[in-house]
Amino acid sequence: MCYNDIGIYSRYTIIQKEEITMGLFDDLKNKAAQAAKSVTGAVTNKSENVVFAKLPDTLEEFKALPQAQLTSEFDTAALTVLALCFYPKDRELSLAMLDFLRGPRPLSGQDKQFIRDRFMDSDYVPRSYFSGATPANDYTPSEPYTIKVFTNPYSYTDENYAKLFITSGGADSPRYVQMRKAKDGKWYLWEQFLLSGIRPPESSNPWA
Repeated sequence: MCYNDIGIYSRYTIIQKEEITMGLFDDLKNKAAQAAKSVTGAVTNKSENVVFAKLPDTLEEFKALPQAQLTSEFDTAALTVLALCFYPKDRELSLAMLDFLRGPRPLSGQDKQFIRDRFMDSDYVPRSYFSGATPANDYTPSEPYTIKVFTNPYSYTDENYAKLFITSGGADSPRYVQMRKAKDGKWYLWEQFLLSGIRPPESSNPWA
């Protein structure tokens, strides 16, 4: 092999190494760009104000609400709050509403006991999720009765599940409700974490 051949071979080797190196970096850049795009899309949160023009008095009226079609996961989340609000007044009605929202998966005995235990110390937690409800006004909602439901970047991590958030007027961080979409296209209540304790209303404060 002559010196010219060696020079050509060396240059060819360098070019090959550069191509391999550039290919590797290009691949990393592409992955980074795709990840950035994915994150950008994920952090685009959505919120909806679910408004109840009139509150129901019976299970039939509850089922007749426009939101009770359960075609929106946001509606199902808001209806869960509404159903829980009935528990202190009419336990059986509240449970029947929750069973309706759960569709093919009704409440178990353990579920009912859990809800009962959460209401032993207070009855104001569910209504604190309505707009305008604060400790200062004993969690009295504003009219029209409105519940703001919103997503976060991880709301739709699992296929056919939606984890949506609602802010309580007596808590520092939002609580969530999870829905599951069934074959009929409806979003049913899967589980809720709405009944944890919040700040008590001012009327219960002996030092106020």
